[in-house]
Amino acid sequence: MSLYGIVFGKQGENEAANYLREKGFDIVAKNFRSKFGEIDIVAKKKDCLYFVEVKTRSNSKRGLPYEAVNKRKIFHMRQSAQYFLLKNKYKSYKLKLSVVSILKSEHRIDFFDNISL
Repeated sequence: MSLYGIVFGKQGENEAANYLREKGFDIVAKNFRSKFGEIDIVAKKKDCLYFVEVKTRSNSKRGLPYEAVNKRKIFHMRQSAQYFLLKNKYKSYKLKLSVVSILKSEHRIDFFDNISL
């Protein structure tokens, strides 16, 4: 990935974190890495713990951002979430995999709560 792509992705993750904070979420961790992959944002709200994948695109020429989250990515998110839970104490929380999709050309942010295939 180019340096531009890395910076663009980090900007999207920061926008997503701000969006989630505005919606009442507390950010627990950012860029949590495991051997299974990375969780962009771990957030909590009420009794739920959210493992959030952030997808950012400048335009929709190659599809909408959330369309890049496929079965394989969801599998790796689940594995990474389980590892996070082993390393941290969040036993009484409900767990959710989610996506924040950011389309810059339309100034659009969508939150997909509790995704699965």
